[in-house]
Amino acid sequence: MTEARRLYRLGGVGASPGIAVGPVALLAGRVPEPPTDGAAGPPAAEAGAALDALEAVAADLDARGEAAGGDAQDVLEAEAMMARDPSLATRIEELAGTGVPAARAVWEAFAAYRERLAAAGGYLAARAADLDDVRDRAVARLLGVPMPGVPDPGHPFVLVAADLAPADTVTLRRDRVLGFVTEQGGPTSHTAILARAMGVPAVVGCAGATGLADGTVVVVDGASGEVLVDPDRSEVLAAEARASARADARRSAATDRRPGATADGHRVDLLANLGGPEEAAAAAAAGAEGVGLLRTEFLYLDRASPPSVEEQRAAYAAVLDAFPDGKVVVRTLDAGADKPLAFLGLPDEPNPALGVRGLRALQRAPEVLAGQLEAIGQAAAASRAEVWVMAPMVAVPAEAAWFREQASRQPVAKAGVMIEVPAAALAARAILEVAEFASIGTNDLAQYAFAADRQAGGLAAFQDPWQPALLELVARVGEAGLASGRPVGICGEAAGDPVLALVLVGLGATSLSMAPTSLGDVRLLLARHSLAECETLAQLALAAPDAAAARSAVRSGARGLDELGL
Repeated sequence: MTEARRLYRLGGVGASPGIAVGPVALLAGRVPEPPTDGAAGPPAAEAGAALDALEAVAADLDARGEAAGGDAQDVLEAEAMMARDPSLATRIEELAGTGVPAARAVWEAFAAYRERLAAAGGYLAARAADLDDVRDRAVARLLGVPMPGVPDPGHPFVLVAADLAPADTVTLRRDRVLGFVTEQGGPTSHTAILARAMGVPAVVGCAGATGLADGTVVVVDGASGEVLVDPDRSEVLAAEARASARADARRSAATDRRPGATADGHRVDLLANLGGPEEAAAAAAAGAEGVGLLRTEFLYLDRASPPSVEEQRAAYAAVLDAFPDGKVVVRTLDAGADKPLAFLGLPDEPNPALGVRGLRALQRAPEVLAGQLEAIGQAAAASRAEVWVMAPMVAVPAEAAWFREQASRQPVAKAGVMIEVPAAALAARAILEVAEFASIGTNDLAQYAFAADRQAGGLAAFQDPWQPALLELVARVGEAGLASGRPVGICGEAAGDPVLALVLVGLGATSLSMAPTSLGDVRLLLARHSLAECETLAQLALAAPDAAAARSAVRSGARGLDELGL
């Protein structure tokens, strides 16, 4: 019996590296579905109660967001907007008018809203989980049942859940949460992003995790994606030793500001992915040499018209000011599909993820792109930073040529493309004849290569960036970059995995852009391997039959993992 318990392991996708050892605490379950035949009062009273509950939820989300600040505040404010959506209120009033009780009216109104988001795919489909959280909080208030949320067992714990809602995660205490394990989600989910930001290990897409009992001791390996259940004493000691080594390494990394390079001096720029200007100072403090991906959608979402050139210029200038001597790569607006914007006038599409998005959308609204490029150019002209611009979702060389011609009218150093479509990876040589650089977005590239929605929890294995087929596409672009003398960067979540970073450099990446909390690990491990060793590890990954085998082969061949607690 002891042996069977010792060998009990669950497997998922490693989403944030590190080792956690501790007891499980399960997230509180979903609120029960309200009955369809419950007693209802006067329609106006039922509608009023439902809308009051939603407003209370929205106010609570606003308060949590204000207390949390940063990205968390943006996410929670977006949830609060869901609770206050006028079309939702109208539907609730209609249902109440037919005699449906308040709680049931909320449930049914949200069901229709959720279907629309799920059908949109991509980013909006991912927000369906946020919608469930808003619904459950409102229904819990109306039914008088416990609110869903994070447990507080009174001691540090490994949080286990089907999935995590932003409203819960923003209140988590770093000194209490040892790690995360979720059954749903992938490397780009809210859970994964939060775990990396907090610097705690996380495994997502872990089937069977919610079957664990509260208090069960587990070892969570956020690099390999393994969860060891009921470990014996020797396994606990080994895990604790690795965790201690990682803590030491992170302390060392916090003060290490060397430029990114291999052991033999091959330079690799270590850059940060940013979602807005407010993240720039923290990225610079974490040792980022510049910005490899500045997302600009924050300026455009939830607006009836594009932002002015001056508003955009000020936002870009704030980022450039944080990296006066570095490189900042600005991605032009990535709209359409999962980020529809009314002012672009895009048509309704049966499959938005495969429709008019990214550069295709901007080609239909060239004045929007022109305004953005003008603002970037003005900010660049007033800064010492080296400013590059890149277009999202480029598929063919003609698109790359068109974008470079538009960008050439502004004082930017280079104009390049995002490689997120398999066709672009396959045509990388031709594309890099016209584009001045390429940056590979591994998240979308995996989604399109495997025909697997990046937000679909049941398909998380296809989002594993260790998939050899995905690495083959990366290698194709790396080879094209080497042949043309053009820089090739990685700005997907894959770049933040320190072991995978070795492979990406071996495949030809000249820069790696990631969450700022990942920079230290990548810098330290890269400095322990020569370029030739990275190339050897890359070949091991390419030769593997699947993601698990690729990860295992490279981890076996890499050096310094135990020393760094990785």
